[in-house]
Amino acid sequence: MDKTGVIEKLMSFSLSRQEALIYLCLWEHGKLTGYEAGKLTGISRSNVYGALKALADKGAAVVTETNTTLYSAVEPEEFLSNIILHMEEDKKYLVEHMPQSVKCEEGYITIQGYRNIKDKIRNMIIGCDMRLYLAASGNIIREFEDVLSEAKKRGLKIVLMSDRDCSHLATKFYQDQPENGQIRLITDSAYVLTGELQGESSDTCLYSGQTNLVTIMKEALRNKIRLLEMEV
Repeated sequence: MDKTGVIEKLMSFSLSRQEALIYLCLWEHGKLTGYEAGKLTGISRSNVYGALKALADKGAAVVTETNTTLYSAVEPEEFLSNIILHMEEDKKYLVEHMPQSVKCEEGYITIQGYRNIKDKIRNMIIGCDMRLYLAASGNIIREFEDVLSEAKKRGLKIVLMSDRDCSHLATKFYQDQPENGQIRLITDSAYVLTGELQGESSDTCLYSGQTNLVTIMKEALRNKIRLLEMEV
């Protein structure tokens, strides 16, 4: 088991590194005293009891009072689902109660990091109303298969250009060999995202709603499509 990966993912559910480590220890070993949890994890006594209390407060652990105080992990499915439920409730509240914001003209925005770029692409596809153009490798397109399938069901015009057959996700598909990691996305002829997606924290893409960049990207993709159609 990749414990480091598990701990990193647990930390994204509002656990500190020490709390995630102790939660995993409780899950693996069952009911433990604070002393036993500290010994197994190597965390100091003062810190382990604070972390155990935090886990109980966050719904990740339960306490059994017998002759001694024992801690055990709540089932991951239950604990993590509860966190997601509470976050959805908080999201709904914040969306409804956030103060008015001054609307700024879309500029040129640099998005850094694989995960952040993926999130932006997903949101662009989900927010698309009419049509989208996407040029990328099959491996990249596969990352967005679920939202592309849903977009196609909504009746969007979807043009895909890739080295792998993705015709089941598109209303029009062109076989192409994109540069390694390169991605080009246009949604509703209004927004573009372009750059590299290699799965690294150093990945960088440019996002914009500026008309001049959108026009340049659209014309470049049109020219590419014409060339691909001539090759058929």
